[in-house]
Amino acid sequence: MADRRLQVFYTVAKLLSFTKAADALHMTQPAVTFQVRQLEDYFNTRLFDRTHNRVSLTEAGRTVYEYAERIFEMYAEMENSVRELTGDVSGALTLGASTTVAEYMLPSLLGDFKRKYPEINIRLKVSNSEGIVSMVENNIIDLGVVEAPVGNRNLLVEVCRVDQLVLIVPPGHPLSDRKVVRMEDILPYPFICREEGSGTREVIVEHMASEGIDKNALGVCLELGSPEAIKGAVEAGMGLSILSRATIDKELELKRLVAIPLDPPLERPFSFVRQRQKFRLRAMEELLDFARNYCHVHSGDDARSEAAS
Repeated sequence: MADRRLQVFYTVAKLLSFTKAADALHMTQPAVTFQVRQLEDYFNTRLFDRTHNRVSLTEAGRTVYEYAERIFEMYAEMENSVRELTGDVSGALTLGASTTVAEYMLPSLLGDFKRKYPEINIRLKVSNSEGIVSMVENNIIDLGVVEAPVGNRNLLVEVCRVDQLVLIVPPGHPLSDRKVVRMEDILPYPFICREEGSGTREVIVEHMASEGIDKNALGVCLELGSPEAIKGAVEAGMGLSILSRATIDKELELKRLVAIPLDPPLERPFSFVRQRQKFRLRAMEELLDFARNYCHVHSGDDARSEAAS
């Protein structure tokens, strides 16, 4: 509803990047540049300094940014107040999720939510946990769901469920008959891990540190960007790995992989992450309540799957 030029300017100012703003707004970079130049023409002054491939706000730009922030908050509050009066639950939300959460938790949750609230449009962005936290910090997304602890105390973090990670090996592997394994049992074998910034990788490194094992002791042979790629590589006998128990049901049922619990157990939180804002859209409140209830209802799924295996 707010002036499109101001929305585009605000996003560029928040990210200090025309390229990142174009991606966040689903626009081309020339279109973003055009909108900003129109606003600069309107005010008859430069709002950004562009030197040495860096973008910074001018004094006028900082003033416009401060007012824009207040304007958008008031717009959101106005829309929410009207919808409270009319009983309408609608709008648009941008949700961000780390890879494991997006692939294995969100599809059924969002499907159920959309059936209940068809007027709420949801856009999903997928990245690793580090990327999702950055998007929340920069107001690119309204709500993030991540699979690793969040260190930024300026953000609201709410654990929605606890996830168990297990060792996965192909059938016939020397460790496949073990009931449990310790981290030192894994060290002699080629290890396949997620990329830097992944919540899964971060949790594994922290677990090793708690066991007094240097992270470089792992014999990393591959770094891959998704659980699906890792599972395929393990099935092919290229190494072993540690993944969420929630991601391997199909492979266990087909006996293409073997899952072995770690000793001590390796668990991590799946958490909602959002800004400490004084005001939030009603659509956001409805999504949070729905997700909390969904996580409560499904909190026993992993335990039942573990017992069944």
